[in-house]
Amino acid sequence: MIYQDYLEQNNYSKTTIEHYIKRIKEFTTWSKKYGIKANEIDYKTCLKYIKYLQQPARRGGKRIQVQTINNNIVTLRNYFNYLIETDKRAENPIEEVSVKGTVKRVFHNLLDADELEDLYYSYETDTFNKYTNFKTKLTAKRNKIITGLLVYQGLNTTNLKSLLLEHLELYKGKIYVPSTRRNNSRTMELKSWQVLDLLEYVNEIRPKIEKYNNIYNEQLFVPQTHFNDLVRIGIFRNLKKINHKVVNVNHLRASVIVNWLGQFNIRKVQYLAGHKYISSTEKYRQNNLESLHEAVNEFHPLS
Repeated sequence: MIYQDYLEQNNYSKTTIEHYIKRIKEFTTWSKKYGIKANEIDYKTCLKYIKYLQQPARRGGKRIQVQTINNNIVTLRNYFNYLIETDKRAENPIEEVSVKGTVKRVFHNLLDADELEDLYYSYETDTFNKYTNFKTKLTAKRNKIITGLLVYQGLNTTNLKSLLLEHLELYKGKIYVPSTRRNNSRTMELKSWQVLDLLEYVNEIRPKIEKYNNIYNEQLFVPQTHFNDLVRIGIFRNLKKINHKVVNVNHLRASVIVNWLGQFNIRKVQYLAGHKYISSTEKYRQNNLESLHEAVNEFHPLS
């Protein structure tokens, strides 16, 4: 699937598609000039590109409007999501850069443990009317399972997509999370109620979803097509109705990690979060926010 097809499938207007493709062509030209591949570019290199966009010489010496830079950031983030969707990247290097240029905004307005747990218990799976279709009832059960893994185990979409049936150890009350490009593997405890819901999902719900979609494989969550949109739109639309503070996957993950830091030593939290480096975990310490802001000032793309 080419990028234009991805945009059309996600219902972008003709004008927006033209703008997005134009911006990505410029990004591709720049990256080729420096021998950088879009499926390998990292966060700091993305910032170099954004600084390149800020150069007045590109606009005949005119001052570059902040909104113009923001529009390019949005386009670039969208393009990386497309690469993830087509299995060409494992993660989005600028997922945490907002259109206002705020880095690590997930530290703002975090949810406490009770609020996280309420997202799981309040996720509706049974109260449907007689007109609710069969698929909706099945996906609601699956989406609650995903919500549990977000709010209790702090997984992200890359982790969720990597899970296979064999990674479940329900008789031990555990789940194995395989390594990704950015995270280490780990074995995590499941809550007792998660185990019960997962048993129902694996034995009853998932086989019906497979049959409905005519997809048979070993992935824990099926289908995987447009999985990021499933989480971002299908699940988070409901979560935001439960708690207006909910932002996105990164926001929930940050909430989980900060709550862990209040319970466990930092090495255990590093393991639970799958962080390869202890410095990644330290960034989530509330008393380290000042140093985080200093790092933002040093690398901020719009400063």
